[in-house]
Amino acid sequence: MKARKIYNMKKQRICIVGDGLAGLMSSIALNNLTNLEVHLIAKKNKQMKDKRTTAISASNFNFFQDIVNKFDQKLFWPTKKINLFYETNNKKLNFLNFSEDKNNLMYVFENDKVKKVLLKEIKKKKIKIIQKKITKLSDLDSYDLKVLCLGKSSKIYQNIINSRSIDKDYKEIALTGYVKHNMKEVSTSQFFLKEGPLAILPFSKKNFSFVWSVKKEFIKKNIKSIVTSKLSELLKNKKKVDVTNIQTYPLILNLKRTYYKNDALILGEGLHTVHPVAGQGFNLVIRDIKKLKEVLKYYTSLGISIKSSSALEDFSSSRKSENIITGLGIDLTHNFFKQNKLLDPLKEVILKNISKNNTLKKIGKFISNQGLSI
Repeated sequence: MKARKIYNMKKQRICIVGDGLAGLMSSIALNNLTNLEVHLIAKKNKQMKDKRTTAISASNFNFFQDIVNKFDQKLFWPTKKINLFYETNNKKLNFLNFSEDKNNLMYVFENDKVKKVLLKEIKKKKIKIIQKKITKLSDLDSYDLKVLCLGKSSKIYQNIINSRSIDKDYKEIALTGYVKHNMKEVSTSQFFLKEGPLAILPFSKKNFSFVWSVKKEFIKKNIKSIVTSKLSELLKNKKKVDVTNIQTYPLILNLKRTYYKNDALILGEGLHTVHPVAGQGFNLVIRDIKKLKEVLKYYTSLGISIKSSSALEDFSSSRKSENIITGLGIDLTHNFFKQNKLLDPLKEVILKNISKNNTLKKIGKFISNQGLSI
């Protein structure tokens, strides 16, 4: 038998631009592919502190474990039960509950802590970090693939987009913050309140975060006392809760129709920015990263150059439908729960019937975990 010659294929070079959660995760995930050399490009200034929390599904948590060696599971607070409430004139109607006996439904983590772990993993894997500001795509011409994780409003995207995005200004802001408490237990909950939807996300035994979406004019000087009072009311807690790290950011809907141009791809919030009411924003990002890894693995394993392949077209075709449908679905959900004196009595009837429908619960639970791609 003749010995077969083994050829060492030259590694293709990819740059990930941006050191947010999407950029850090993409760097690690793609670096795990044998035939790729990954560089992470970040600004020279220090990372801004991100005092927020993020919720991810059980399937996306498994992806974290797959790409990061010996991940500290204590950083991720598991949830087996999620309660949904709708505020009527008389009470808070608990119209839907998701629960699991053995498996976890979702996990919540503190952004800053997980970013530190991801950066440590990047250094451990010896992924090259280049600190410089990128102002135009031509700065990256030496790479076979450019993955842009630059947030939702980077001007560089204008060089890629060739069709109108789906845009909407909610004229709302999200109030976020941390809460320390002495209660026995706080459950993961979503309250559809008259002022706007408010989510409670425990990330340790005595701490939870909140996200409250309200109209812009809701912002007042005594916002901390308003938030404290509202949380105490919802949790039926007579003791004062300790609210810290209150932040605000504007809420918009932005769904790109164009994902790439030539060898440059948009990833992360630049592709889709959605309302936080369903907690699906970063879950969509992780599913994008999974698919990109899968597509690049296929082409590079065949020895095909990324530049001359249809890899980005395949990625776009695979992910665009789910991202747009999910984004619009979240928008419809948000609109449904907005106050409307004429429709509110009908909503209450609909929600009471939903609570009795086990099939709908199963479908909702599956989509929250796996997304729309089967």
